[in-house]
Amino acid sequence: MGVMTPDLSVAIGSLTLPNPLIAASGCFGYGLEYDQVVDLSLLGGVVSKGLFMKERQGHPPPRIVETPAGMINAIGLQGIGVHRFVKEKLPLLRERGARTFVNVCGTTLDEYVEVCKVLSQAEGVAAIELNISCPNIKEGGIQFGCSLHGTFDVVSAVRKATTLPVIPKLTPNVTDVASFAKAAEDAGADAVSLVNTFLAMAIDVETRRPRISNVLGGLSGPAIRPIAVRMVWECYQLVKIPVIGMGGITDARDVLEFMLAGATAVQIGTQNFVDPFIWTKVLDGLSEYMTRHRLASVSDLIGAFDPTPPKAGHA
Repeated sequence: MGVMTPDLSVAIGSLTLPNPLIAASGCFGYGLEYDQVVDLSLLGGVVSKGLFMKERQGHPPPRIVETPAGMINAIGLQGIGVHRFVKEKLPLLRERGARTFVNVCGTTLDEYVEVCKVLSQAEGVAAIELNISCPNIKEGGIQFGCSLHGTFDVVSAVRKATTLPVIPKLTPNVTDVASFAKAAEDAGADAVSLVNTFLAMAIDVETRRPRISNVLGGLSGPAIRPIAVRMVWECYQLVKIPVIGMGGITDARDVLEFMLAGATAVQIGTQNFVDPFIWTKVLDGLSEYMTRHRLASVSDLIGAFDPTPPKAGHA
């Protein structure tokens, strides 16, 4: 009798993904930058860089600084704009069989709606990830993401403007992220993704000046993973829609931790800069774990965390 191949597929609303691994926005370009080393069709999905209606230059350099367990960035949502993306990038992503999630940005509610309308008329968009959580710009985005009413309003408006799956990306820079997940659910979101980066800063002690031009930036990488796992667990307990977890994932065990906490799928971001070949390694690790634990479907892991405290000596 042959060994059964584990089923890695997961469902996000009306979408069925072949596996739970999604390339996070901002760390994977538009997906095409990695297609020489990664078969995009093998990933559960690819999230584009953030897109406004028009092109955006972002912040001046320096925009990235390494930290002991990650990095701080303040790119400023540099991007080519939604129309160029639809014309130049989307056809190539379709050719490569990518399931394309588009990260949508806006400085006003109307801009979010208009960008989503453009994407709704384009061929090859799998879902919309609403960026209401970038900590690196002063206008739009984070203003919605740090207000329960703002979150509800922008998700509700976009929900009325598109039939595509709508997935708000939540900020961790709030007191109770689960309440924002609930506001998004009440407004009609198909899922939520979390967490975006934590507001942070770094100082050059020799010059006594900031190490990035924007002074403040977003911290990502392994340093934030335990906090992100906790926030995913909190949201999973409060909402019924799928949760997509992210924050410092470096291997299969990290993915498993997020899924046990309640994530249906995960996004991998910063680790792409360290190891662009991470995808097959993680998929192999997930399959090995499932075979070892005799699990037929990866979906059986979602929320399977047992909060019973460990016995002494087994922490």
